[in-house]
Amino acid sequence: MSDDPMPDASLRIVNDTGASRYELFVGDVRGGFAEYDIDGDTITFSHTVTTPALRGNGLAARVVRRALDDARAAGQTVVPRCWFVAQFIDENPEYRDLLLPPDRR
Repeated sequence: MSDDPMPDASLRIVNDTGASRYELFVGDVRGGFAEYDIDGDTITFSHTVTTPALRGNGLAARVVRRALDDARAAGQTVVPRCWFVAQFIDENPEYRDLLLPPDRR
């Protein structure tokens, strides 16, 4: 038995391209999302939300990590307009290479 309140088996992250957001589900409940806009090869993250009852479980970090991994795989550069995405990249330097240089933002 795991002590993790949010075991990976109960989590699902989907990229809803029609809504321009990555959505994280805990079971059948949407626990949060990260909104984005794409312009050419640049993805701009504008807003990240976690359902209040599920905050404090690292869900926003999980959805942002997935979105950034997908951006890397697609060869995209990232503009973090959302404070959470900016903080996540600052705290996880392995994603800093994805940042669009400030003079191109």
